[in-house]
Amino acid sequence: MSAALREEICRIGASLFARGYVHATAGNISVRTDSGFLITPTDACLGRLDPARLAELDAEGVQRSGDRASKTLALHRRIYEADPEARCVIHTHATHLVALTLAGVWSADDILPPITPYYVMKVGHVPLVPYHRPGDPAVGDEVARRIGSMRAAGTPIRAVMLDRLGPNVWHRSPAEASAVLEELEETARLWLMTRPAPLTPAQIDELRAHFGARW
Repeated sequence: MSAALREEICRIGASLFARGYVHATAGNISVRTDSGFLITPTDACLGRLDPARLAELDAEGVQRSGDRASKTLALHRRIYEADPEARCVIHTHATHLVALTLAGVWSADDILPPITPYYVMKVGHVPLVPYHRPGDPAVGDEVARRIGSMRAAGTPIRAVMLDRLGPNVWHRSPAEASAVLEELEETARLWLMTRPAPLTPAQIDELRAHFGARW
């Protein structure tokens, strides 16, 4: 398994931890590889990951090496199955996003309104997944259903929000997935602080035309 990929996972984890996007042992990062998966170990602090101790699993989810894999691997695998373009999944308990679910999201289909152009372009729609206990396999079914229905509607998603737990975001690499997470958390912070009016339909159409926004 690529040493550079292991180092990138650890670098992203340390960056998220240092800036408060994750805390204690909350959160996890996985990457789909040509032969299986890498995922952060269960109860690991993302700020102090050891590249050699990341859990390596084969394509069937059988662990080959490293510390015991995070219990969220099953959910990550459902995301990878539902979105062939996904190569990295990140889950955190980001403060403003969890606070948003406690205070009340904008809607079940869109936890946040389209208030900034970069939210529209870089994140897109983010549906709310109703509360389930951590590790409940029913969450994977719901997330896969959401990914499929949004793709069928022509607005594929890169994130879902687990009620009272936190976001799951995915993209083609750890850096790109991290960027989605950061934009999502920042938008939640702005919305909780200011409650501005959303962008107009004409403004969103302009973002679609010029930047290919998938809103």
